[in-house]
Order: sequence, then structure tokens, then C-alpha cells
Amino acid sequence: MISFLLALAAAPQVAGPVDSADNRYKACIAQVRTAPQQAVEKAEAWLRAGGGIRAGQCLGLAYSAVERWPDAALAFEAAAREANAKQDRRRGDLWVQSGNSWLAAGEAAKARIAFDSALATNLLTDELKGEVYVDRSRAAAALGDKDSARTDLDKGLELVPGDPFAWYLSAALARQEGNLPKAQEHIAKAVSLAPDDAAILLEAGNIAGASGEIEAAKGLYARAVRRAPESEAGRAARAALAANGEAAPQ
Repeated sequence: MISFLLALAAAPQVAGPVDSADNRYKACIAQVRTAPQQAVEKAEAWLRAGGGIRAGQCLGLAYSAVERWPDAALAFEAAAREANAKQDRRRGDLWVQSGNSWLAAGEAAKARIAFDSALATNLLTDELKGEVYVDRSRAAAALGDKDSARTDLDKGLELVPGDPFAWYLSAALARQEGNLPKAQEHIAKAVSLAPDDAAILLEAGNIAGASGEIEAAKGLYARAVRRAPESEAGRAARAALAANGEAAPQ
């Protein structure tokens, strides 16, 4: 869901005189936020009527809002292909949105292809390029390609060093690689950037436990439970505490 929220936040805000397509796109984005199912229906009709790239992008966002991830990915991909044909500069962003939707749909191979297409446009800002490398690393990891995942993560960290999620992913991968010193260093960076994130605290506990620091691990698991007791990370931390004979904090 993160990618969808970021896409909405990044949607252009139109100011001054605009043409009807701009107005329609702005109205569509507003409806995605307030009535996403209605936005799906309107965007579908707009696309059928020849709405082009703007209609396709808004349809992808509307599908994302109702978590129809494969449909969202295909809508963004179709818009990206049209943008490619027209040499429209939006094609890079559209390929990124398609890739993130394929990731959300659990289609890592398709996500990686979309991210490859986004990077090939050479139109992404350095920050967005960094996030794409991070997301492409997630796709590679899901496909069992740890070498590519590490290469992409290292590239991503160079471009977005302030992203705690990137450091978290790098730490988790380092733990899987058996590189505990690197895992400790990178998870410490993630915790410093997002000290209240339950998923990051859970991984910090996992790394501490793997390093033999059992009491530190218990403390980190307890923090994760306190921060988000009903989240997936919070429940995993609770289970980890139970496995270590500790009661979870109330």
C-alpha cells in the first residue's frame, strides 16, 4: 500500500489555467481518495473514450486504492507503453508504478521487468532511481537471486541513504548472507532513522539473537510489541518472546 500512497502524494496539483484533460485528471485523483470504487468506474469509462495516458494512470491509482494489484499493474503498464510510443516523459514514473503494483500482487518477475524498463528511460530523479533499486532488490530477493538483490540494495543505499526501509532490507539480507557485522551496522542505521517502526525493531531483535545477544533481542522484541501489538511484526515479536520464555508487554 505504500507505493499507492506515494503515488497519490506525488500526483501533480494543477494550478492556473488548465485544459479539460487536466481538470478531469485532477477530479479523478480526488475521487480516488474519497470514493475509489467510483473512481475505477469513471476512469474505465474515460479510458474507453480515449482518455489516454492520464486516464490510464488514474485507473491504475484507482485499482490500487481497492487493492486490485494485477489490474493496477496492467493499467500502469499500458499507460507506460503509450507514453513510450509518444516519448512522453511520464513513462519512467508509470513503469515504476507498474513495478510496485506487480510487487504488491506477488509477481516478482514481472515487477523486475517493469523496474528495468523504468531505469532504462533515464528519466528518473536520483531519489526515485534509488527507490527503484531498493524495490528491484525486493523483487530479486523474492526470486531467490540474492546476488542481484545485494547489488541493487547497495546502489539504492548510495542514492537514498535516508531511507530506513532500505537499511532494514539490507540488514535482513546481510543476516541471511551470514554477514552479521554488516547486519548489525545496517539495522542500527535503520533503527536510528525509524526508532518506532515495529518491523525494523523485529529485525533488530532477530539480528541481536543471531549474534548471541539474547537480552538485547528480548528488549527489541518487547519494543516491537509495544509499538504495534496487532501488526504482523508485533505478532511475530510476541511469538519470539514466547519462544524465549518471556511474556509480551501489555
